[in-house]
Amino acid sequence: MTTLEDATEGRSVLRMERRLAHPVERVWRAVTEPAGLAAWFPATAEIDLRVGGTVTFGFGPDGTVTDVDPPRLVGFTWGDDHLRFELEPDGAATVLHLVHTFADRGGAASFAAGWETCLAALALDLDGRPVDEHGIDHNALHEQYLAEFALDEPAVRALPDGWQVRVERQLVRPAEVAAPLLPASGDGVVWELGEGTGHGARLVVTWTGSDPAARDTASAELPRRVRELAATIAG
Repeated sequence: MTTLEDATEGRSVLRMERRLAHPVERVWRAVTEPAGLAAWFPATAEIDLRVGGTVTFGFGPDGTVTDVDPPRLVGFTWGDDHLRFELEPDGAATVLHLVHTFADRGGAASFAAGWETCLAALALDLDGRPVDEHGIDHNALHEQYLAEFALDEPAVRALPDGWQVRVERQLVRPAEVAAPLLPASGDGVVWELGEGTGHGARLVVTWTGSDPAARDTASAELPRRVRELAATIAG
């Protein structure tokens, strides 16, 4: 089960639940010890398992441990984000609850697809199998979550002299791949690329006009254009 929720102060909460066919103690080692994390976590990590302890990642700034209750709970910061892993015994198995809190809602599909791939690798490693046997198509999974979370819905706002429709969409390809495929801006429509989440650029498109009758057309048309472009860029 995977859900995306709104939190306070403009932040979002991604929740993922997975059942692992291994006891809590074994899963705990996999989510807290460097050797276990190396098999599936997005970066190397060493966790000082005490509240206030340091989490040293293979890249980026250090994090801080916010919650520890062995072998059931560990939480820590990673940049501006917060990660929480809760382990629930289920007979001889474990239900893992991953809670990721972040500000970049536009990146939610990338986060969800990335974590699903990571958790699949975790399950494989616990089973003693190669972690690259998950068979997940990351790009297809990204697009699935983007649609499920309705992340390409248009935002419409009033302007002093008209209206603006805006669509923001995370892409699965970097800017150097996407840029040559971008349409030319014009007739009130502006296409822009910015820094995105993971390996893809962030596409932002705005359509500005003054005719109230054209606003609904723009609200329906712009997401369609963006979807078609994203599919072309994904290849």
